[in-house]
Amino acid sequence: MVRTYIEKPNCIILAISPANQDLATSDAIKISREVDPKGERTFGVLTKIDLMDKGTDAVDILEGKAYKLQFPWIGVVNRSQADINKNVDMIAARRREREYFAQTPEYKHLAHRMGSEHLGKVMSKHLESIIKSRIPGLQSLINKTIIELESESSRLGRPVATDAGGKLYMIMEIVRIFDGIFKEHLDGVRSGGDKIYNVFDNQLPAALKRLQFDKHLAMENVRKLITEADGYQPHLIAPEQGYRRLIETALVTIKGPAEASVDAVHGILKELVQKSISETVELKQYPSLRVEVGHAAIESLERMRDESKKATLQLVEMECSYLTVDFFRKLPQDMDKGGNPTHSLFDRYNDSYLRRIGSTVLSYVNMVCGGLKNSIPKSIVYCQVREAKRSLLDHFFAELGKREANQLGKLLDEDPAIMQRRVSLAKRLELYRAAQAEIDSVAWSK
Repeated sequence: MVRTYIEKPNCIILAISPANQDLATSDAIKISREVDPKGERTFGVLTKIDLMDKGTDAVDILEGKAYKLQFPWIGVVNRSQADINKNVDMIAARRREREYFAQTPEYKHLAHRMGSEHLGKVMSKHLESIIKSRIPGLQSLINKTIIELESESSRLGRPVATDAGGKLYMIMEIVRIFDGIFKEHLDGVRSGGDKIYNVFDNQLPAALKRLQFDKHLAMENVRKLITEADGYQPHLIAPEQGYRRLIETALVTIKGPAEASVDAVHGILKELVQKSISETVELKQYPSLRVEVGHAAIESLERMRDESKKATLQLVEMECSYLTVDFFRKLPQDMDKGGNPTHSLFDRYNDSYLRRIGSTVLSYVNMVCGGLKNSIPKSIVYCQVREAKRSLLDHFFAELGKREANQLGKLLDEDPAIMQRRVSLAKRLELYRAAQAEIDSVAWSK
């Protein structure tokens, strides 16, 4: 049990040994050597000097000749059992101790550093020197602990306000912090917003390329659509209805990549919402508010996605509903230059004629596709990204202002363990700051 105390590096060891026994068998000296081999905190105290056999003394020990320690040995003479039985007080006992060392010839030259009073003074002085040497370390430890406690207290956040106005203000401040982090992701201050550009620069062009309009406008398909468009009355000059049907059936396939781009950006925005929520430290304090903000943001993104999908698909539908006339005005001239007027109009169903139609339609579709490749991202950014930055939580804020105090309180349902932890941290901070002030005053007075 003694070892558990004296093993601590801040413990001062009093190795007390009786003078009327051999020091070689002293347990106090043995254990002290084990835990303090350099003797930096061990003081040797020799008792029962007055009970030694006649003709013997402890001078060699007290002078450090028989057993040397880093600090000088101190001899003491305590009250005997008879003194205790006679109720001899400590003042009288200390006086008799001083007289013993001063009047005993063997110890007279050592009397100035013998006795319990001298032991007390030595201990006080040594303890004072240890404390002074430890002050810088204590200051550093206390300052470090204060910083850690303040940091944890900051992470836990402020305590919940009691009035409705205070609660509403707290909620709006926390939500604005989240909204700011979300915008930072979109603006490139934080990572994630670059994924949206990847949709426009890689995914959309790759999806459009996979449509393979040239296969759609293969000879057999062109022949089928041209003849079906003519119905019972074959075309006389140019198969306009056939052209329109070929173009519309090709362009309508662009809706797939357009919708996929809208959904891809929607998925990225949802990821950024979740990421922003996890990065908003203040939301971790209030689980219900975190969940509601997440739901409100996702619902808002879904409304924006629906609007974006409608606007983006309208771009494709506009191209299908009205063709660029200037592109096709050249066709009759080209046909007149390259055609043979002696041929029957019905001979224009031959392979060469159909191949020319397919090539013309492919050129037009590629032209339109190139334009949509640029306009689809603009529509998506305008309807989704821009709106998410402008009004992600507008609906949430509008609904928030209608809530009663108890409803606001439910959003700020802080974990009781966190509340208790905050109180505990405040008390510890108060104690450490008081200790810091005390130690600083001692340090300055040195």
